[in-house]
Amino acid sequence: MYDLIIIGGAAAGSSAGIYAARRKLNFKMIAIDTGGEVALSGEVNNWPGILTIQGYELAQKFSEHVKSYDVAIDEGWKVEKIEKIKKHFSLTSRDATGKEKKDETKTIIIATGIHPRHLNIPGEKEFYQKGVTYCTVCDGPLFKNKITATIGSGNSALESVLMMSGIAKKVYLLSKFPNTPEQKDGFPKGEDILIEKVKAAKNVEIIYSANTTEIAGASKVTGLKYKDESGEQKIAIDGAMVHIGQLPNSDFANGNIEKNKINEIIVDEKCRTSLPGIFAAGDVTNVAYKQIGIAAGQGIIAALAAIEYINRWKE
Repeated sequence: MYDLIIIGGAAAGSSAGIYAARRKLNFKMIAIDTGGEVALSGEVNNWPGILTIQGYELAQKFSEHVKSYDVAIDEGWKVEKIEKIKKHFSLTSRDATGKEKKDETKTIIIATGIHPRHLNIPGEKEFYQKGVTYCTVCDGPLFKNKITATIGSGNSALESVLMMSGIAKKVYLLSKFPNTPEQKDGFPKGEDILIEKVKAAKNVEIIYSANTTEIAGASKVTGLKYKDESGEQKIAIDGAMVHIGQLPNSDFANGNIEKNKINEIIVDEKCRTSLPGIFAAGDVTNVAYKQIGIAAGQGIIAALAAIEYINRWKE
């Protein structure tokens, strides 16, 4: 039986793994991939000690740090179920081939992060990877000298547009908010510096109060429909970048693990969930702000709290 199993391999999972390794715990990590959403981030300028770094490079450094402690990582496996047995837990995982395995552990840290929210409109599913993407960093270079549209009004949408302004011929930005002071000029949750840069970009056109209704095309994306205050509109595009928020990867964490209305795992100041022995950290939790630094800090808290629990553990 393991002392601890960490589910997830991005910022929160990596920092938890480093602290668990330094305490010589008998533990392992289970992750679909190492890096998570950090690896899909663009340029990161707010990680202390590094002035600027690409998200995938930072994720690689996290992974290298963890592996330097010879941590066992089951990469490519997805945890599907957690069962409580007396005072310990059984985890059921499955890989891409369908192979299943079970592990038993005294404690668990859930650090599975988030995934992109979808528009759920006609054409979105049909043209995924045929012009529709949720990762501008991954797919943006494919649209060099073409016309793209980014849908969203937060920092990820603004960062998408800034990246595409240096690649594409023309970039549309569709915000569902009006261009009013009350809505921070259409970007109520955006950082001022990003908003200013987007507005200054010469090949960017911002469309306000836009509700995207359809992504059109034949074998690939050729256009986008939306409704604004004037009615239904259509623009010709080659690619659509969807950045409308993220949803927690917490569906497997059922039973007595309490979540809020948007499925985030509720934790206390020690990252303890409602089920003793299970901790959660990072973007999968109800933490107020989704930031790499906060996720890493929560991972440390969760690891230290798990160690405290293990020291008192009895079956």
